[in-house]
Amino acid sequence: MVTYRYLGNSGLKISEITYGNWLTHGSQVENDVATQCVHAALDAGITSFDTADVYANTKAEQVLGDALKGQRRESLEIFTKVYWPTGPGGPNDTGLSRKHVMESINGSLKRLGTDYVDLYQAHRYDTETPLEETMQAFADIVRQGKALYIGVSEWSADQIRAGAAMAKDLGFQLISSQPQYSMLWRVIEDEVVPASRENGLSQIVWSPIAQGVLTGKYVPGQPLPSGSRATDDKGGAKMIQRFMNDDVLERVQQLKPVADELNLTMAQLAVAWVLQNDNVAAAIVGASRPEQVAENVKASGVEIPAELMTRIDDALGDVVERDPAKTLEGAPTTRVV
Repeated sequence: MVTYRYLGNSGLKISEITYGNWLTHGSQVENDVATQCVHAALDAGITSFDTADVYANTKAEQVLGDALKGQRRESLEIFTKVYWPTGPGGPNDTGLSRKHVMESINGSLKRLGTDYVDLYQAHRYDTETPLEETMQAFADIVRQGKALYIGVSEWSADQIRAGAAMAKDLGFQLISSQPQYSMLWRVIEDEVVPASRENGLSQIVWSPIAQGVLTGKYVPGQPLPSGSRATDDKGGAKMIQRFMNDDVLERVQQLKPVADELNLTMAQLAVAWVLQNDNVAAAIVGASRPEQVAENVKASGVEIPAELMTRIDDALGDVVERDPAKTLEGAPTTRVV
């Protein structure tokens, strides 16, 4: 069963394996299978569920809300996000303006079938809206009881510091950051993690298995597995592209003896690895089949000895991306419509 960790400098505990429905619910996975995956997560002790209004253009929230119907609300932690375009794509259907934030939280609550979310996250930083406007909107949402806590996703260290300071002035706190993080993608370690520690945030990380690359199923020189993320033309193949070269894939294969020594699958090793970072509160895992959830949960509570952590570093060598500037790679500099 999964174990739990405090989220940031707060009293909120979340499951260190968090179930996320990006790229699956409302698009790649039929609704009945999505419901089975959510129920498998609940059966494994997962209480934290992450989604966003933009996933499948609001459909993912609806699917998650339907799958959680009948569960005791107080026993769940539901996270969602706001920033990216939703709806028909009008001029105010995106960003972190007060208008979009206030309308988005109402839409998310309706789709999720709940009176409040436990964590409401700024899905990106909005360079075109004054930070004061965004933070005041979040403060009002907290005071209205529509969100209990506020977090951010893929913000730089400087953006986190500025947001945390302003939140404090407005009487609430930022408690979380949701970045990409894995053995292969460590860009948060030098700047984002220290800034988060200073300001009472911890990480809820996405893609701990590097979109499936760290499972070891992609073998250099071999055909891509049928039905895998790398063959998905709905967005999965594009996301995984940066890791799909022989040097990376060959080095990933060298991790198998480490996984075997710990009696873990390579996917479990990847999830357990991100949880060794004491600023990581949870690793988000998705699933297209219920059995995948049960397998991922076996990474919870695993302690990887220091000598094996070193062997992992040695095996991956210079294919690991560490450049802090990559946090803002692809971040919008103007609002996306």
